[in-house]
Amino acid sequence: MARTWSEMEEFQPTVLKMIKNSIQKDRVAHAYIFEGQRGTGKKEAGLLLAKSLFCLAPFDGYKPCETCLNCKRINNGNHPDIHVIEPDGLSIKKSQIQSLQEEFTKTGVESRRKMYMIEHADRMTTNAANSLLKFLEEPHAETVAVLVTEQPQQMLPTILSRCQMISFTQLSPKNLADFLVEKGVKPEAAPLLAQLTNNPDEAFEISNNDWFAQAQKIVLKLYEALKNHSLEALVTLQEHWFGHFKEKDQVDRGLDLLLLMFKDLLYIQLGKRDQVVYLNEISRLEQFALQTSGRRLTEQMAAILEAKRKLHANMNSQLVMEELVLKLQEGSTLV
Repeated sequence: MARTWSEMEEFQPTVLKMIKNSIQKDRVAHAYIFEGQRGTGKKEAGLLLAKSLFCLAPFDGYKPCETCLNCKRINNGNHPDIHVIEPDGLSIKKSQIQSLQEEFTKTGVESRRKMYMIEHADRMTTNAANSLLKFLEEPHAETVAVLVTEQPQQMLPTILSRCQMISFTQLSPKNLADFLVEKGVKPEAAPLLAQLTNNPDEAFEISNNDWFAQAQKIVLKLYEALKNHSLEALVTLQEHWFGHFKEKDQVDRGLDLLLLMFKDLLYIQLGKRDQVVYLNEISRLEQFALQTSGRRLTEQMAAILEAKRKLHANMNSQLVMEELVLKLQEGSTLV
């Protein structure tokens, strides 16, 4: 999702200030590394930098106008002097870097300036990284490089040393929830989404997902069954859970939803109602919270975290869930 300068400034004010200063002082580096966790806006910031450099009528000399031909082409990914490299399969290959180098031996199509951005730069093969290193050692005038990565520690130290590192921080759940509401997400849904992901685009995608809406209902149904006879919870798994949470990442998401429900119960007991994220179910949760203890909730949350660990260790997901249901009903965790 292309973001305007003002939108991006809400997410990464420090990053935007650095970019603004470098443009205003005419000190744009020949190579940057944009590093930070997924969903922190690294690629969007790279595209904003491109628009700032190529915009035909920037506000205050640095803010892209978003309406000129260059801004529109960059948003649509078809500006002839801006090149984006993505992994070919699992890695970025030497041939991709060589093609980029050949492209940059030519004069810019519309100006002397050129820019390239390499996504997941940590996935370059050794040969690709060495080819890029030569490119970085002898930078072309008017050329700007942006290497985007979640794992800079996986990159060659010699590449890191030739680039200006800019770190992107995670948006706080509260700020993300506020942003989501501002962009049209229902206020009662935003806090839960903001706990599940730090990526605004992913949060929007989840909010419009029928699978996710149904997942919440099944998690609530499972919790209600847990309060009754153990057989009822196991039947709920068979009849509702296993048919909906089929893939490993779906089971993981279901466990996250379950964990957040137990957290809400604990928050209600502690008088921290403002931290509850299942706002649609607040009345029912308040009733549930009266029927359990803080100690038991803590043990149950530990059991869910242990189930997530087993899931990530590739234990059979059906077995993980059946074990978990029995542990949640005991109110104690496995040793």
